[in-house]
Amino acid sequence: MAPPEKGLTRGATVASRLGRRNVYDGCVNMADVDRDELRVAAERAVLVGVAHSRGYYDEEDPLSELRALAQTAGAEVVGELFQKRGKPDGRTFLGKGKVQELAALIAMNGARLVIFDNELSPSQIGNLEEETSCKIVDRSELILDIFANRAATAQAKLQVEIAQLEYTYPRLRAMWDHLGQVTGGAPVGIGTRGPGEQQLEIDRRLVQNRLTHLKRELEHILERSTREVAQRNQIHFTVGLVGYTNAGKSTLFNRLTAGGAFADPKLFATLSTRIERWDLGGGNAAMLSDTVGFIRNLPHHLVASFRSTLEETISSKLLIIVLDVSDRNAQMQLETVHATLDEIGATTQPRILVLNKIDRLSDRREVEAWLQKHPDALPVSAVSGEGLEKLKPLVMEQFLGGVREVEIALPMGDTREIMFLEKRTQVLDRQYEDSTAVFKVRIGRRQVDQLLAQGGSRLKINGLKPHEALAKYWEDAKVEAVKRVRPHEKHVG
Repeated sequence: MAPPEKGLTRGATVASRLGRRNVYDGCVNMADVDRDELRVAAERAVLVGVAHSRGYYDEEDPLSELRALAQTAGAEVVGELFQKRGKPDGRTFLGKGKVQELAALIAMNGARLVIFDNELSPSQIGNLEEETSCKIVDRSELILDIFANRAATAQAKLQVEIAQLEYTYPRLRAMWDHLGQVTGGAPVGIGTRGPGEQQLEIDRRLVQNRLTHLKRELEHILERSTREVAQRNQIHFTVGLVGYTNAGKSTLFNRLTAGGAFADPKLFATLSTRIERWDLGGGNAAMLSDTVGFIRNLPHHLVASFRSTLEETISSKLLIIVLDVSDRNAQMQLETVHATLDEIGATTQPRILVLNKIDRLSDRREVEAWLQKHPDALPVSAVSGEGLEKLKPLVMEQFLGGVREVEIALPMGDTREIMFLEKRTQVLDRQYEDSTAVFKVRIGRRQVDQLLAQGGSRLKINGLKPHEALAKYWEDAKVEAVKRVRPHEKHVG
């Protein structure tokens, strides 16, 4: 494995390491704007949001999610500013009057950081910093910062750094905007190319080299991870817990399994996938995975970089969507989850909707309203355990793959197969004729597959050979299960 590029170390905020500003004489005085360090921990921050026709916002508290993100990153929120506009201003995103209001708010509260709930262009960030003499961070950069601080495994750190570099690369020109303000006021062009322009090219080359190195390193991890996931799916029935960040997935995971997942009320408490055995009863078990939560406007670089972490979700045979119904933005969150699952390609599995945190509802009639829209949903409380007794039967139905009542005949000498039928299926009747044992059982498609995998090639199901019986009795089992658990509906992203 090649050593890291000299001068660039993993764990550093690469966007800031490469995006330094050597402010020349004659530039706006930005002594307080230190883009060498883009971490927002412990900084006094002003939050800004712009609602326009193409975006979503919470009418009651439009900056609630941004506030939670900022606090998760460790910032001290000292002021907030919100504006409704038909479309963002091309130069500063905010209107001219609001920019002046923002500058006054920064000065009044001694803020050193402004966090936008929108994604800004490099030029907009530069213009806003010039107007306010304060560091500007957009929503994508804030989420990247949180991921960088929370990444604990080697794979997560690689994924975060790749996302940071891909976010930074197209912004390098704007981060070196002082090149246009050389001594004497001459425009950038012939005769003005100097050390700064050379440094920009050096930074671009460093970013490209580092990206190549990191992607190669991540590729090795992915190859091993993909093999492990494929092997696990061949042997086990895999279930993925998915949902909006802070929906209670890790709390539910700990209650259903031996636990060990880090559960915290902050956003993005889980970044790495954790997998544990989930006992479904009757000698049956599934492998349950808990992975990173989704969020609206998740930076596409981050989605791409964390695709390997989401491999467990994509490959799972069943998805359990955990929804915090106590959150007033729950409908938007559900739409975001469905849209993200579609984006990453997790579209073929059945989905069970779990309405979590019902213990926080002051009026339980809200649950009834949700059940009218989603009659197959399951109201639960991961904290108290209320309603969870109904989850296992739903999962078992998917685990079995369509239960049928059939007659299975097999030789008396096939003792392993006979023991399997006795222990793993519901035996309704049994008869022994000469050297043949005949069982009347309730059995699912997955159990038939397991029975055949043990060598039960000599058995017959309702007088038919196994492959003929599977085609006749279980061909539509998966379709029926999907329709029952995930009724057809249109999801808005």
